[in-house]
Amino acid sequence: MENYIVSARKYRPATFESVVGQHALTTTLKNAIATGKLAHAYLFCGPRGVGKTTCARIFAKTINCLHPTADGEACNECESCVAFNEQRSYNIHELDAASNNSVDDIRQLVEQVRIPPQIGKYKVYIIDEVHMLSTSAFNAFLKTLEEPPHHAIFILATTEKHKILPTILSRCQIYDFQRIGVEDIVAHLAYVASKEGITAEPEALNVIALKADGGMRDALSIFDQVVSFTGGHITYRQVIENLNVLDYEYYFRLTDQLLGNKVSDALLLFNDVLNKGFDGNHFITGLAAHFRDLLVSRDPVTLPLLEVGASIRQRYGEQAKRCPLTFIYRALKLCNDCDLNYRASRNKRLLVELTLIRLAQLTTEEEEVPGGRKPQSDLKPIAPATQPAAPRPVTQPAPAPQPAPQPAPAPARQATHAQPATGQAAAAHVASVLNAQRTEEKKIPVVSKGGLGISIRHRQTEEKTATATQPAADIQAPEPMPEEDYMFNERDVNYYWQEYAGRLPQEQVAIAKRMQNIHLTMLSDTTFEAVVDNSIVAKEFTDLTPVIQNYLRTRLKNRKATLSVRVSAPTEKVRAYGRNEQFQMMAEKNRALLELKDEFGLEFA
Repeated sequence: MENYIVSARKYRPATFESVVGQHALTTTLKNAIATGKLAHAYLFCGPRGVGKTTCARIFAKTINCLHPTADGEACNECESCVAFNEQRSYNIHELDAASNNSVDDIRQLVEQVRIPPQIGKYKVYIIDEVHMLSTSAFNAFLKTLEEPPHHAIFILATTEKHKILPTILSRCQIYDFQRIGVEDIVAHLAYVASKEGITAEPEALNVIALKADGGMRDALSIFDQVVSFTGGHITYRQVIENLNVLDYEYYFRLTDQLLGNKVSDALLLFNDVLNKGFDGNHFITGLAAHFRDLLVSRDPVTLPLLEVGASIRQRYGEQAKRCPLTFIYRALKLCNDCDLNYRASRNKRLLVELTLIRLAQLTTEEEEVPGGRKPQSDLKPIAPATQPAAPRPVTQPAPAPQPAPQPAPAPARQATHAQPATGQAAAAHVASVLNAQRTEEKKIPVVSKGGLGISIRHRQTEEKTATATQPAADIQAPEPMPEEDYMFNERDVNYYWQEYAGRLPQEQVAIAKRMQNIHLTMLSDTTFEAVVDNSIVAKEFTDLTPVIQNYLRTRLKNRKATLSVRVSAPTEKVRAYGRNEQFQMMAEKNRALLELKDEFGLEFA
């Protein structure tokens, strides 16, 4: 029984022309060889299995070829090429930096660099996985890499360029290898299958290419595995079963169920996927990719972005026509959110199920909404329908109607049951009753609001919310001016002063902040003043004095309340003291504080 060679080694490219998916790089290297413009150091970087080491070997063989072909390839007939093919060439040295990463290994390499080649022009040193070298090894390699002998060429290969020192990168020509496209991998696998006498369905090779994630070596390894499983005839179903890949059929069925708002069927399908051993995150990312493929299938311009087989491509086009564009947009957003939250979720299965439920409800009732935004739902009132309350007058009380032939005014509770002929009449009737009661009120003695057992904060919040959109000039008193002037004190004035500041709109937040830092002082029984620290602020408050004064008169129920504004004298201090100022004032009264500060070396944070 002859020795079996895996496809990744058996069909390894031997010329630049046979390298798959790296046409730009191979063309650059061939032109450099043809013109004789060879650098002394190259860095090949990129994902695994894309041809970095292979291109390095082809490059080393070609520059030492004694009789290169017209298109810049090695002849494979001269002594140098034959020695390389038989792996006995002394001009090409390969070093695995993963296992030879010490300073001694690099020093030994530097000693070998000095020896010129016996056959050929160059000695090529290929260092694979160069990022595994230690920092000391890199430093020992710097001088030789910068100024090597004229016969030495270094080719460094790595999958993690970011781990290489910048001083190394600056001494190399950097070639970035890209991932190999799905179509290129499928074409190469078809070529290998034809050489081996194996029949394969295009959809099956497409699944293998997607599973390889841009690496040709991985694709050939998976291909050998599937060949062993199928016995020489590769079908789509067998590949799905062997590689444990979610079939396209699941996502097509699930999308039809979501379009039909079949929540139960969608949850049962997800349960079937979990029973087959698939992870929920794998399922939801696959579903997001399916919706992405549906999106690119709707427009012929983006159709080349669909990397699937011909038969499945047709199914995508048919289902994309049945999916509204807004449904695809929202579905992509929901799947992406689920993917982002999956790792942090405590109940991962429930997270995916909730996402499926929301996906199944995207096409209910309102379907098409311009811009892809979710339609606004009408909020239904939760309270039972009752007789609408009469509007309360804001600026002035409504004129009282002619008194009805009743012996006494009806109480407020009876007034709410009256049903006048029109809404305006009802409002006027209720307002007249309330005004009649208000004139009969007596002054309530001033008590501490903290001892009432009620919260004033909620009341302030409601009033602030109700007037947040009104300008300051439009803030009116909630009650009309009483006929009798009530007494008030400094605490009452400051309470309603702060209340007015809290009711100012967002546009006048600066004035509101200043009012909150000002404490009004009583000058007489009805006169109070606000002291500010400069004339500019004084002018602002002077312009607002009529409005603020009218508000305070209404709230205090005193028509003689008067507000005055003045600028503080130089000896006065109307702003808050800082920490340093407070300490200086305390130290003036007690010198021991300074001694304590100096003794312990204390400073203000």
